[in-house]
Amino acid sequence: MNKYRWQAIVFVLVAFMLGCNEFMVVGVLSDIAKELNVSVAMVGYLVTIFATVYAVSTPFVTILTNRFSRYKTLMTLMVIFLVGNTMTGLANNFAVLLISRILTAMVAGAIISLIMTFASSIAPREKRAGLVSWIFAGFSIASVFGVPIGTAISTSYSWHDAFYLVSIISVVTCVLLGWLLPKHVEQVQGSIKNQLVLLRDKRIYVGIVLVLFTAATMYAYYTYIRPILTIGLGFSTVSLNWLLFLIGIMSILCNRLSGTLAERDGLKVMPRFYVADIVLLLLLPWGMNNKVIGLGILLILTLIVTILNSPIQIHFLNIAERDYPQSTVLASSLNSIFFNFGISLGSATASAMLGVVGLRYISWSAAIYAAVSLVLAIVLNRVIAKHRAQTSSH
Repeated sequence: MNKYRWQAIVFVLVAFMLGCNEFMVVGVLSDIAKELNVSVAMVGYLVTIFATVYAVSTPFVTILTNRFSRYKTLMTLMVIFLVGNTMTGLANNFAVLLISRILTAMVAGAIISLIMTFASSIAPREKRAGLVSWIFAGFSIASVFGVPIGTAISTSYSWHDAFYLVSIISVVTCVLLGWLLPKHVEQVQGSIKNQLVLLRDKRIYVGIVLVLFTAATMYAYYTYIRPILTIGLGFSTVSLNWLLFLIGIMSILCNRLSGTLAERDGLKVMPRFYVADIVLLLLLPWGMNNKVIGLGILLILTLIVTILNSPIQIHFLNIAERDYPQSTVLASSLNSIFFNFGISLGSATASAMLGVVGLRYISWSAAIYAAVSLVLAIVLNRVIAKHRAQTSSH
């Protein structure tokens, strides 16, 4: 197997490792709450805190480490991640658990940004979109296989062991990265101010807000996917793992479809997907009257709700490479930063809506976020077209 193929596999493994660490908490919430003697809601806050710390710290870490070797920076961050994750496994009270989650969240975003930067410098141009979509798929694979396996380990043994397994994966990943990554890659260094110039470009900041509202669209209903399946649609708790597995498979397919769109100037067709999101989210309350229809709506939503991922990632990277080479790592982190802000917004909205309209109509707030995303997608396409027209006339 050629070196590039091995590198690609390790990049996906990094995403899988980060995904397991981030999502596994959701599967073991009740086990942690029971053992540490705190409420499930209290442990639930760990998800929001993780997403917020991830989003806030990633730009700082990427900007401040830009003057150091990318290889050394990545390896250092991987070691910090390993320490944080192992600490989660060792946690015997809520305070230690909270500190360990904050520590891993602080470096997780910068790790994936550097992986994306390495991927775009290593991959041949025609394979970039495909590789980026596979890295995103690593997170989906974590939610499909990692989370149920973590939950099963937690149920059979202990939630601590689930995190120890992630630590073992981290050690293997560290060794492979040390072996396969180029030690020196060409990088343009820039002051903090120079790197932030990127954010003043309209093609970038409209894209950022679009990412945020896309994530909010998903998490405004997905945060309560378990109660929607069991209480809303009436599926048994026994069939829950199979249903989540099915949703996860759709999520992996979404990433592959997203990669295919990225190769074909996918941002142009985005508005159509947002229209479909709006229609499905408005229909979901009526879909809950029938198990098959309700599940069908949820599966189609999973297939298209985050289809923006690869096209927008390639969009950010291409603009940075062409116009802001000093900001490539920052550009590669924008998607994950603002997706996490969107998760925080969406999950907070879902919790608020649950108290106001109940579980049945929770998807209506998601439909509002999808409508905002639709407008932003149309605006972004106009901004890109206008920029192309201006550059071709010069």
